[in-house]
Amino acid sequence: MKTLLTSPPRTLFLDTHDVARLLGVMGMPAALRTLVDSLKADYLRWPVFDKAARIAAYSEQGTIELMPITDGSLYSFKCVNGHPGNERHGLPTVMAMGALLDCDTGMIRMLSELTLTTALRTAATSVLAARALARPDSRSMALIGNGAQSDFQAIAFRALLDIDELRLYDIDRGASLRLQNNLRASQLSGPPLRIRICDSVAQALRGADIVTTVTAYQGQERVLTADMIEPGMHLNAVGGDCPGKTELDPEILRSATVFVEFPPQTRKEGEIQQMPADFPVTELWRVLAGQVPGRIDDRQVTVFDSVGFALEDYSALRFLRAAALQQGIGRWVDVTPGQKDPRDLYGWLLAQEQVEPVLD
Repeated sequence: MKTLLTSPPRTLFLDTHDVARLLGVMGMPAALRTLVDSLKADYLRWPVFDKAARIAAYSEQGTIELMPITDGSLYSFKCVNGHPGNERHGLPTVMAMGALLDCDTGMIRMLSELTLTTALRTAATSVLAARALARPDSRSMALIGNGAQSDFQAIAFRALLDIDELRLYDIDRGASLRLQNNLRASQLSGPPLRIRICDSVAQALRGADIVTTVTAYQGQERVLTADMIEPGMHLNAVGGDCPGKTELDPEILRSATVFVEFPPQTRKEGEIQQMPADFPVTELWRVLAGQVPGRIDDRQVTVFDSVGFALEDYSALRFLRAAALQQGIGRWVDVTPGQKDPRDLYGWLLAQEQVEPVLD
């Protein structure tokens, strides 16, 4: 194993191939397990973070968002989009990049892709919440919406929560078949994972312990209705993540106990945007810290209204940097000139003997 060595002011850069290689070396279950541990550790430090709701630019085609956060030592941000019509352009619905900076100097320590990593951290966050909120004996999960995020959710719940049965539903049956084939090709450890492709949302939910919704519907949809919900279910509502986009019947929220990441953001973008401003919610970090209870009995219905929060990207970036340095993956790039005299920027420019070719 080689170790990447550098001296300031070089920046570690990870592209999608680097992250894919890192996940290949670590193995997906081990990477997810490490990331869940990192997420929990950072959530337990919740009060030290300077937090804000993400900054969004909306258009008819989609959303572009900036998600910053700092703990006073490191500053991170992610820039991410959500454009449901991107498939016709040959692009993913969600694409992202991010950076990790030193607060003391502003030095950019790492630049990284976050498209793969966002899928990974979203699944890890779902598992972190489910550990606290789902019944301990949960073994079956309905997965509604079988797009790009669904594989990561399925693998995370199989590897870390011992889910042994998946019920899949998507309006495009081909998406469910793709997911099924990917999971069968993943060589997941343990007994064979039972996978059932269902003909309706209601069929998928019937008898499920956990329900995860990751649809790309636009508008205030009722993908799940109250009559589908059974006592003791835990719901990971992941797909609703911007104003005007929801997946759950409001009646589900009224009859359940709802947990959120950062209330000012979730009230604007999550399922609870449908509810009054004083609708009661519980912050996940308080459950993890033991300040308030999560699930209180086996018949309680719990909802994790997950919109994605900047702390999770902070954790993911720290995880990536530590793992990449340990495995010797990535490359060093010059985001800053590194001149000997920090005041002589133009002198550094004059001293360059070679001019890089212009991009075609």
